[in-house]
Amino acid sequence: MTEQDVGPIDYLVVEFPGAQLKGEALAELVNLVERGIVRILDLAVAVVGDNGDFTVVEITDLDGDGELDLAVFEGVSSGLLSEEDIAESAALVGAGGAVAMLVYENTWAGPFVSALRRADAEVIASGRIPADEVIAALDALENA
Repeated sequence: MTEQDVGPIDYLVVEFPGAQLKGEALAELVNLVERGIVRILDLAVAVVGDNGDFTVVEITDLDGDGELDLAVFEGVSSGLLSEEDIAESAALVGAGGAVAMLVYENTWAGPFVSALRRADAEVIASGRIPADEVIAALDALENA
């Protein structure tokens, strides 16, 4: 097997109340992709109906006119995000809302991870510190 630089894979599930996808976050995501910081592996958006049923919408045709709006996301599907994942995510969203599910690779970390492997090092723990906790800690430090 050929060694590849593969960074950590993360996912996000984001609720959009009232199915209001304004596009600013999507523009930032495109920016991250274009700069090579992340690689999108899966991206799905589902709109939840009044009865709890959901419809997956094509992210590349945001205005529903049948024309491609975001070619960068066309065919983005690695298979890591399953129909069951989409259903579970949609169940977390209220009627009339939308949910976006994103699976992405942190490509910036790929060369670092490969260097660790070559050094026979092993990641033995990882995690995330919630942003609000970091902000609170920085605020407390600044106010001390």
